[in-house]
Amino acid sequence: MTTHAVRPLAVGAGFGAAAATAALIGVLAVTDTSSQYAGLEQPAWAPPSWLFGPVWTVLYVTIAVSGWLVWRRTGWSWQLVPYGVQLVLNALWTPLFFGAGLRGTALVDIVLLWLAIGTTIWAFRLVRPAAAWLLLPYWLWTTFATALNAAIWAMNR
Repeated sequence: MTTHAVRPLAVGAGFGAAAATAALIGVLAVTDTSSQYAGLEQPAWAPPSWLFGPVWTVLYVTIAVSGWLVWRRTGWSWQLVPYGVQLVLNALWTPLFFGAGLRGTALVDIVLLWLAIGTTIWAFRLVRPAAAWLLLPYWLWTTFATALNAAIWAMNR
């Protein structure tokens, strides 16, 4: 492979590593989230804990691919700023909600995350519509997760 062909692959791996890091912060910072989740009062519509892992795995892949597609079109551009912000907010949620038990603070974080994802989608649609579409399931899941966070916070205060 030429250097020209290797660079996009290396940057793509970097986007994958960034998404994986956001996921791993939650996994490594907090142990036994499944039993913590099971021990909380939950609304009837709360999903089982086993569902979160597969859903988030798919979402983190789409998050990484989406960022990489925009980078391929623009390089390191302002459109990647809200992308980075949403990754940081995403990484903070699990330690806040489960690790520190700060459900209200986690709710503020996830609302800010929801706004950052929306801003990222708006910015990405201008550059690469497919990248914006790839983030829609993430935004929809975060919408659901925000409602779940709010319900659990209200039920467990």
